[in-house]
Amino acid sequence: MSSFVAITPYENCSKRSKDITRAISYFLAKDMMPLSTVERDGFRKLVKVLDSRYELPGRKYFSKTALPQLYEECRGKLENNRRNVRYFATTTDLWSSRTSEPYMSLTIHYINEEWGLQSRCLQTAYFPDDHTAEILSAGLEDALASWGLSEDRHVCITTDNGANIVKAVSLKNWTRLQCFGYRLHLAIEGSMRDQRIQRVCAKKVVSAFSFSWKKKRELAATQEELKLPKHKLITESPTRWVSRHAMIARVLEQEKAIAKVLSADKKTRHLAPSWQDIDVLESVCKALNPLADFTDALSGEEYVSVSYLQPVLHLFSEELLKPVADDSELTKTIEASVISYLNEKYDNAATDDLLSIACLVDPCFKTRYIKDDKVEAVKSRAVAQMLDECQSTSQATPAFPSTALGGGKGDGAAATPAKLQKTTLGSFFKKSYTKSAATSDLTEQQAIEAELNSYLQAPDADSETNPLAWWKINSATYPRVSILAKHYLCIPATSSPSERAFSTGGNILSCNRAALKPDTVDRVFLAKNL
Repeated sequence: MSSFVAITPYENCSKRSKDITRAISYFLAKDMMPLSTVERDGFRKLVKVLDSRYELPGRKYFSKTALPQLYEECRGKLENNRRNVRYFATTTDLWSSRTSEPYMSLTIHYINEEWGLQSRCLQTAYFPDDHTAEILSAGLEDALASWGLSEDRHVCITTDNGANIVKAVSLKNWTRLQCFGYRLHLAIEGSMRDQRIQRVCAKKVVSAFSFSWKKKRELAATQEELKLPKHKLITESPTRWVSRHAMIARVLEQEKAIAKVLSADKKTRHLAPSWQDIDVLESVCKALNPLADFTDALSGEEYVSVSYLQPVLHLFSEELLKPVADDSELTKTIEASVISYLNEKYDNAATDDLLSIACLVDPCFKTRYIKDDKVEAVKSRAVAQMLDECQSTSQATPAFPSTALGGGKGDGAAATPAKLQKTTLGSFFKKSYTKSAATSDLTEQQAIEAELNSYLQAPDADSETNPLAWWKINSATYPRVSILAKHYLCIPATSSPSERAFSTGGNILSCNRAALKPDTVDRVFLAKNL
């Protein structure tokens, strides 16, 4: 009898069969696998070995039933919890697939009750209309409306500098933050237009090896002979200045091996870098070295980045890009060009107000990087905003809902450092403020001003402290200011989250799957929220 049971297939409605089918559906969606996977001999044999009683459905079942159900469940979960998002920021970008089909991505960012920074790719929608500002504006409005997200709760949108998207945002009167990574890329590209740099083309040097397996073989042998690191040369990507810096750094590292290989061939002898070329490359590399880590550091989705923009710009001006005595003239020219461009682009009232408030509610910075003559104005704006918030609710410190846009990977705050659990000077300010508020007859505005001053007078958090972990502990001490922190610290400094969605799109719409329908592409992207 037991032998008979062991070879009897599961019924399709059995729990075991449903669990395995759901797990396979999750695998196909989460890992962006082609549906043809379930028909391949290797995969079918694997499933049969893992559980011989399970009957694997065909490709049509997964495409028409299992994956659509998973998609609807995921979307339904997000929609059921959308009302709990109090404040949110967004990023958006446009992209064309391998078959030149246009898509628009929308990503939402918010802070949940546990002070965890969340990021959700809401859509990568087929967008075949003309990309005029008016149509893009309507598309963004429709995207938020389709998720039931109120524009009143929309804090800011981070985009690149495309004229159409900039105008589209202005038509909606939304607050817009220019992508720092894009601005830094343009700043560095502008500094590279110097004629001294144009004459030295490291890319041609690298190309001589990229398209010749013989040259690669000779380079490897020369590296061993000269006892140089056995590193491959790096090719520049036109859209990432960091790749240019990496390419130049690698050419300088392998300078002797490159020169020896190229000089041995009369066809490539002219490409061998001269000492003047090396001087130029060293000057460029020295100017860019301090900036190499900032683009990636400010492009994360799981930690606060917006409050670092003013400190980073200050760091560039006062330290990293400040000329020193041993800098070459070319290095000084590049540094001056980069900082001049960034200061010009971030020197407008709306952006300055946004970044100043974001700095104010970051316990690591507060007013440290706000200009002295603007501190009182920033504090006044913060008080006015907190007063408006309190007056719009029945309680002075409104409660926050417990769930936001579902759970998912990454929910919850980052682990709280042990040192933050100890009694700090901030706890004494808490006691003093609580007693004062309880015994004094303060108006709502006076209470807000007193709380803000208490927060600003408390010791700054260590620069390595996660500001959200700090607020998780201290939000009860400064409840009104914490509302402002949730309002602003969710804003991403770059539009990288939407760009990452399109990097994923390149994996989905591969050469083997270039004919996928647009709604299928959107379905796979939403599966990132599983």
